[in-house]
Parts: sequence; C-alpha cells; structure tokens
Amino acid sequence: MTSSPTGFPDVTAVIEKSHGKAVDDAKGAKRSSDSDSSIRWTVGYCTNIHAGADVAGVTDNLQNISAEVRRRILNSQYADENGSPKVQTGKNFATIVSTAPPLGIGLWLSAEATADLRRNGLKPLTSAMKQARLLAYTINGFPHDNFHQDVVKHAVYSPTWWEDERIIYTRELAKILAEILPADTNLGTISTLPIGWPQSTDEEGNRVSVTDDQLHHAGTNLRRMAEDLRRLEDRTGKRIVLAIEPEPGCILDTAAKVIDWFDKQLPDATHRRYIGVCHDVCHSAVMGESQHDVLAAYAKAGIVVGKIQISSAIVVDWSRIADTDREATLTQLRSFAEDRYLHQTGRVTASGKFVLEEDLPAVLADLDANPSRYAADKRWMIHFHVPIFAEQFGHLQTTRSDVLDTLKSIVELTDASKRRQPLQFTGHLEVETYAWSVMPESAGRNDLAGDIASELIWLHDVLADC
Repeated sequence: MTSSPTGFPDVTAVIEKSHGKAVDDAKGAKRSSDSDSSIRWTVGYCTNIHAGADVAGVTDNLQNISAEVRRRILNSQYADENGSPKVQTGKNFATIVSTAPPLGIGLWLSAEATADLRRNGLKPLTSAMKQARLLAYTINGFPHDNFHQDVVKHAVYSPTWWEDERIIYTRELAKILAEILPADTNLGTISTLPIGWPQSTDEEGNRVSVTDDQLHHAGTNLRRMAEDLRRLEDRTGKRIVLAIEPEPGCILDTAAKVIDWFDKQLPDATHRRYIGVCHDVCHSAVMGESQHDVLAAYAKAGIVVGKIQISSAIVVDWSRIADTDREATLTQLRSFAEDRYLHQTGRVTASGKFVLEEDLPAVLADLDANPSRYAADKRWMIHFHVPIFAEQFGHLQTTRSDVLDTLKSIVELTDASKRRQPLQFTGHLEVETYAWSVMPESAGRNDLAGDIASELIWLHDVLADC
C-alpha cells in the first residue's frame, strides 16, 4: 500500500500516476496538460454489501462496519497481530485512526432512504460519515429497493428506465451526491441499471418482451436526466456523471450494445458529458468479453467511463477438470446456487459458441435432467461476485486476471501522450463484492469488515504497481 504525503496510507487510494488522462473536471477544466497528464485513482467499496435499507440502517452500518474496515486497513499498515507498532510514527494507533485520510465508499441508498434524506435533511448521513471518517465520491443507484431481502433476483431491475420512478430516484441521488461531495471535489458518479431486463411479467404471470415504445421512453428519460445534471452542475459546480452498468442478460449487456444505444439515444456531446458507462469487470467477464477491447471501444466511441466496478466472477474450466473431479466440482458449484441473487451463467460450448443462461440454479437443475447437453462444455463464467484477490478455491477459478487486465488497460488507454483518442475515465474504482452474505465458507468468507478490508488492501497493492 502506498503512503500519502502525510505519511499515512492512501486509504482512499488517491494515487497519481505519471501518465494517462482523467476526465475533465467541472466546467471543463483539465487536471493536467496532455504532455504532463496523470491518472488519479479514487478507490472505495460499495456499501450495497450492507443490509440497511432505511436511514437508520445506513448510518449504523457506516459508523460500525465502514469505520471498522478503515481501522483494519490502518492496522494492517501500522500494527502487527499483537497490536505492536510496525512503523514508528511518533503517534499511537488511536491518533492514527483519528487523523489518517478518510476511507472511500460508494454509497448505496434505497429509494426509501433517499426520500427520507431529501425530506428530513442530510445531517444523519453527513454526521455518520464525518464520525467514521468516510469519503463518498460515488453512489450505486442500481438497486432501487431492499437489496438484502430474502429473494431479489429480477426485482433488482425494477423500476426500469422507461418508468418514471427510476428518473425520480436518480435525480434525488444526484442532488444528495452534489451536496455531500467535499468542497474541493467537483466530480461525482452514480451507477445505474442498463435500461432493464428484456422481458417483464404481465398481470397473468406471462413473460412479455419490452416494446419499442418502452425503449424510446427510456432514451427520453436518460436525455432528460442529462439535462437535469447539466442544470445541477450550473447551480452547484459539481459534475455528476450517470454511468450505465451493463449486466448479463439485460437490454444492455455488452459493450457493442452500449455503444449502439449511445449512438441512437445519446448522440450529443451534452448527453455524453453527463451520461457514461460503469464497467463492471465481473459482468464483462461473464459475457466472455476482452477487458482491453471493451475499454478501447468506449474510448473510440467517445463514451466516458464513469466508474469501474472491481469485481470477480466464478470460472469453471471444464477443459482442465479431470473426469474424476467433475462430480466434486459440481458439488462445490452447487454451494453457490443460492436463492437471493440472480447468477447468470455464460457457457462456452464444445464448438466455441457462447450461450448465456439466466440463472445458475436452473442450469444445474437442467444439467441433472439433461447431462448430455453440457457434457462437452469448455468453460462456464458465473455471475457471482467472489473475493477479488482470490485466484482459485477448490476446483473453481475466478476472473481475477480480468481485474488485472482492466487496470493495466486503463493505464494504457488513458495515456494521452500515446493515443490520439484516449479513454475518458473519472478515475473512480469501486470494489463491489456484494455477495459476501450468501457466499459459502469455501470461498474464504470470514468476518465482513475483515473481508472488505482484505480486498481493498489487495487492490491498493495492485494499483501501486500499475
């Protein structure tokens, strides 16, 4: 982990690199010249990991879990397992905790919590962040309601962007973020769902496809949102970038679909100043995409990468698993087939064809009934966010290499001295392993604060070498 000029670790990971080009600040002011540009990483973790859907739950988690994550990170830098100092600072550990830089967080606020804060004021939130020494630079605006209810599955895609509830919710999030950003910070980001799921359920329980009229209204709402964000910047000086997050199976689930959507629905420079993309590494890996190619395509299309969500998926490399280990692999995989979240599964068949299956439990049930359909599969990539530092556990592997490829690609593609059209990137990184609560112990789950801290420590170390 690197150290800040004050001698404390960069808990927020505001790390300057000697090349690359970040997105322009508010009002178009560039952070540096093209010949002497830098990439500025801002790192934190997403609080959608916490089960807290109202203001009281949010603030309690910030004051307890988030504060403890920060303490664990500092402890790893300054104290050994016995509590003895690793580094002579001239300060005791309590002083270090109270004076070191804040921890970066990506806030998740449900619609209920958002409405409460807008109605009754932000003091409970800002007081909790101040007490816990936290910096909220981004918001996860994807889940609208309780993200930790017993069954979430497809409910996470509601309301859609053709429903006005979505734009109302997102507007309020933008206002909140503009108010809580530090005075010297002019740029914030909000991630949001990729329009919606392509099918919905009618009153009789039948699956129906999204209509052209619904897609048109979704585009209209996003253009309205861009105009709202323009007015917000004019009023506050804070530029908020709304970042659409592609997800497997959704209307926008690949870079190609995202670019086509922007070309048709968000073609203007004004739109693209305020509407960008949130690149979730896990999601892209499940779709079998090359991380470098995706980011290069966004650069060529002139689409701002508002946020990178650092996340890792499960990989089953059937081509390397011995027949004698196949049943043990399936047994381990079944421990991840839980009922709360949707676990889309990308399959690479014997012919090399990519097939996206809707949910892992359904895949495993169908495999039991029709084993021949899957017998020759080469590889599965499963949408289950596992620890970003893990490369393998048991018979299962992860897409950690995709995380590393993403970070290396950002450094390369944002280098304005080498590229005619560099990637526009805010520098915002957000660890989003939201599935800790449903993760089996075989994946390395221990205690939540320690698990989150371990991921951030690993990411800091990786960034220091980028």
